[in-house]
Amino acid sequence: MVHYVAHRGAVRSNAPVRGRHNMKTKPQLKTYKNFVNNDWTASKKTREVVNPFNGTTIAMVAESSRKDVDDAVAAAREAFDRGPWRESTAQQRGRILFAMADLVRKHAAMLAELETLNCGKPIVESEFDMSDTASCFEYYGGLATKIHGETLPVPDNALNMTLREPVGVAGLIVPWNYPLMLAAWKLGPALAAGCTVVLKPAEQTPLTTLEFARLVQENIRELPPGVLNVVTGDGPVAGRAIVESMKVDKVAFTGGTETGRAILKGVADSNLKKVSLELGGKSPNIFFSDADLDAATDGALFGVFINQGEVCSAGSRILIQQDVFKKLVARMKETLPRIRLGDPLNRETKMGPLVSKDHLQKVESYIEIGRKEAKLIAGGRRPSSNQLKNGYFIEPTIFESGNNSRIAREEIFGPVVTCIPFKNEDDALEIANDTPYGLAAAVWSRDIFRCLRMVKRLRAGIVWVNTMQPCYVESPWGGYKQSGHGRELSLHGIEEFLETKQVHINLSEQPIGWY
Repeated sequence: MVHYVAHRGAVRSNAPVRGRHNMKTKPQLKTYKNFVNNDWTASKKTREVVNPFNGTTIAMVAESSRKDVDDAVAAAREAFDRGPWRESTAQQRGRILFAMADLVRKHAAMLAELETLNCGKPIVESEFDMSDTASCFEYYGGLATKIHGETLPVPDNALNMTLREPVGVAGLIVPWNYPLMLAAWKLGPALAAGCTVVLKPAEQTPLTTLEFARLVQENIRELPPGVLNVVTGDGPVAGRAIVESMKVDKVAFTGGTETGRAILKGVADSNLKKVSLELGGKSPNIFFSDADLDAATDGALFGVFINQGEVCSAGSRILIQQDVFKKLVARMKETLPRIRLGDPLNRETKMGPLVSKDHLQKVESYIEIGRKEAKLIAGGRRPSSNQLKNGYFIEPTIFESGNNSRIAREEIFGPVVTCIPFKNEDDALEIANDTPYGLAAAVWSRDIFRCLRMVKRLRAGIVWVNTMQPCYVESPWGGYKQSGHGRELSLHGIEEFLETKQVHINLSEQPIGWY
């Protein structure tokens, strides 16, 4: 899997309608229920799902109460403790994950369009996401049969070994920037390990996850009821109910650092369940004077403006060596008009709207802060086009600042970047590491010895050299410091859903003889 952290109408009975913005008759909206115990269960309340391109409602989903979540957790608990899933073989679990991958590939066009309608990312990026989602399921489908323990040579007449067992019921809480793909990052290893799950997509972007659950229900008969459960709703209610449930054994969360802190507090006050957190970032994208200028310009812009800058690993601090600082910033400004804002279903669009009105206002508030404390180089406004006036658009924005400004220190999670000059290698490292975050970093230089020195000293879980944002399912993803705990993807990802059991078999028939 290679992923480069690379609307029209409404929803009818069970699939997205490929309608048009100018439809004269108001389409009937689909109301999605929660998917619990292989059935669709209603909640007393519903929530509107909005198309960020034009602000129109495209569907209604369940606004889950704590009881709704408790019902889903109970189904998952029953399926894990007493259902046939507990006795499933690794081969069976692998085949189910391969079937999920096939479903995503077969329905990729529908899922990609629905993803774009729901979260605003360009359709070309959504198509990449669907391909990567399928690849993730395939990887963990193959890995299901590769889980094994060890035989340990202890100093005794005994056989000592370890078994790897599923942690139990896993609560999976997913953000809105890569809705289905990040669900797969958690769902794939959880099911491969033998867990049952309660999956909560972000309240803003639940539609592809719900459609995926529908496809699974209709096509994968081998998956027992209660293994996959999907509940929708607000984080402080539905998410908190998952975190605080005494019947949940593990929480895997991707999202903001403050929410991560709240999850840790909730876990501490409940059953001390296992937790993995993939949180925020303020990643440095570092350019030395010997870097190729064309590649540097492209890498600087791509590193922060892909997916509207709504990327946890966005290179939102561009560090540039002083002797090329003005030249590279000028090149970035000259290239900026190529980032075409527009209808995200148009294949020529390079940047769509932000995910919601609230998030647009948050990004705009940071731009206003930046105007006061930094130098605005380009962007910073809503586009003037009438076609875009109802959408949650903001221009890609470039500031020049030192590393102590708020826009250089706080995660904005939008198309806003701060360019920071540095003197030499030590200065670059000091600035790069001077952040509470540590998710990713990138270094650009033709001097491979310098690059490797930087790699060893950068405090980040992911370091790229002469590129920005490649992500492979075969490689671990996660950060240092306040960017989270644990790792996703690769062999490391499945470890988060496994327990290790030591087994000691005495081979001596003699009594212990202590007494």
